[in-house]
Amino acid sequence: MSLVQDYINSLSECLSELLSQRESIEEVAGMIFDAYKKGKQIFIMGNGGSATTASHFARDLKIGAAAKGKPRVRTTSLTDNIAVVTALANDIDYNSIFEQQLMGLLDAGDVAIGISASGNSPNVLRAIEFARNNGALTIGLVGFNGGKLKKLAHKSIVLSNSDYGQVEDIHLALAHIISYLVRERIAKE
Repeated sequence: MSLVQDYINSLSECLSELLSQRESIEEVAGMIFDAYKKGKQIFIMGNGGSATTASHFARDLKIGAAAKGKPRVRTTSLTDNIAVVTALANDIDYNSIFEQQLMGLLDAGDVAIGISASGNSPNVLRAIEFARNNGALTIGLVGFNGGKLKKLAHKSIVLSNSDYGQVEDIHLALAHIISYLVRERIAKE
């Protein structure tokens, strides 16, 4: 088989696996929608390709899930302010870049979403643990069968695939699906 065919076949398997987690996807959308109804914030984080997925997901929830005449979802990607990220990495340590941003921003009832292909990114784990310990609901989007994030988050959507590119592809699809579900719920309210 060719690389193209192998990649597409594996991606198709990921999508089938995702379909089997429909209830979990609906539950994650419900967690975000419930936070929205209470005026709570959604914080999203990840490294590398997952950092850009976090940015994209935040945009989708803030802009793409908007319904005419309704307030927007209060969403922040913790990956977007490079001055803050690099200052924290330099002055404290890289494993603290998301946790430190949550300090002073996070309130009980907010939602923190960690995106990690391996499920073992130390800075994501530290921030999710901080969020959980401070009354936030936590969500993990993971591959590689979940890693540590799977059990640390209140709710995780887990892929068994261990190819970073394919897991990242599916995480972006999940961001879109969840945003569409949230938009649908906001429009109906």
